[in-house]
Amino acid sequence: MRQLFNYIPPHLVPQVARDTGVDEQARTFSPWSQVVARGDAQLTPSSGLNDVGDARQLNSGPLSALRGASPPRRNNRSHANKVRGAVMAGQLFWAVLDRWGEVSPRFGSGQAGKRLRRRLKRKIHPVDSTTIQPIASGMDWAKHRRRKAAAKCQVRLDLQSFLPRFAIVDTARPADAKRARELGAGIREGAIAILDKAYVDFGHLWELAAREVIGVTRAKENLQDTVVGEYAVPAAGKIVADEGIGLTTPVSQAKSPEVRRRMVAWGEVDGAERLMEFLTNQLTWSPETVVELYRCRWPIEGFFKQIKQTLQLADLLGTSANAVRWQIWTARPIDRRLRQVAFLTQWAHSFSRLFALVRTGLWRQWDLLGLLARYGTAGGSFRYPAHPEQAYFPGFP
Repeated sequence: MRQLFNYIPPHLVPQVARDTGVDEQARTFSPWSQVVARGDAQLTPSSGLNDVGDARQLNSGPLSALRGASPPRRNNRSHANKVRGAVMAGQLFWAVLDRWGEVSPRFGSGQAGKRLRRRLKRKIHPVDSTTIQPIASGMDWAKHRRRKAAAKCQVRLDLQSFLPRFAIVDTARPADAKRARELGAGIREGAIAILDKAYVDFGHLWELAAREVIGVTRAKENLQDTVVGEYAVPAAGKIVADEGIGLTTPVSQAKSPEVRRRMVAWGEVDGAERLMEFLTNQLTWSPETVVELYRCRWPIEGFFKQIKQTLQLADLLGTSANAVRWQIWTARPIDRRLRQVAFLTQWAHSFSRLFALVRTGLWRQWDLLGLLARYGTAGGSFRYPAHPEQAYFPGFP
């Protein structure tokens, strides 16, 4: 446990707590204790605040050795989740992420789209969202349908480092397209933005083009357009059509008066081939390059799937909006820390196995990097070495 939290410098949590005003709301339950308790709850399955408090009380001795962290009582934990602003957890995540870039510059170097990045010499930013479905009871702030409530996490990744560069945690009620400008505001000139079709907002796509940002996305089924030109299509291959189009509705024309390209290509979805339409403001690249760029967006889907299957995001420990944001923001640095450990030990197995192994020995005195190295390296032993005394049983010869 101590080795997992050593990545946070001792001064960082008090500094962020002062900057966000959380330290003024803390008396017996310090901000550092809250961060540790939140991280521990992500690593161990807990069904409620009582589980979290009881588990920390049983391990209060080792917990106090973690820079004096104290176990929370149920009321203290509930009050902290409700009152202390989750903006602290968000700022702490970004601060820790910057520190990782200084300590391990090679950490997070993504393999997805590596050949394209080398060939195009541009930053590539996939944008997508994931919905976290809690129980609707008691969560009126998150209701987006009559009988459904949900929170949503929207992320813009840097494909080169495969680390998040911007994130929004909010209710699932607003459409993704209404958040597109916020997610794309930090993309610089010459970079590439790969957007899911839920983020199609022609006003935003026009702004990206005006900033000389290349946008690649999918076309919606109800797109109303007219063909203004055609590009040559290879005789053999999966590209069916390559056209220049203009929007036909007055509202869309006012938002986006420029000509853009629409490519129709065969793609594989759930093991079956089907026609897919792609849109881009890049008028000179080959259609194969544009389709391959959109394919680089798929690793972000796997990223969301992994964190939802391993970290505690399906069972929420609080019902208020602030508590949900705390839980989501504290899950992300734990996920990044485990991936950093996997990078340092050359972990060769699945992320779920790494998570299960760390969770099993969370309160044991293991050398974490040494333990994972025995499992993770290709030349290491995948069997845990037993001790001789384990072969003897009392009362048996």
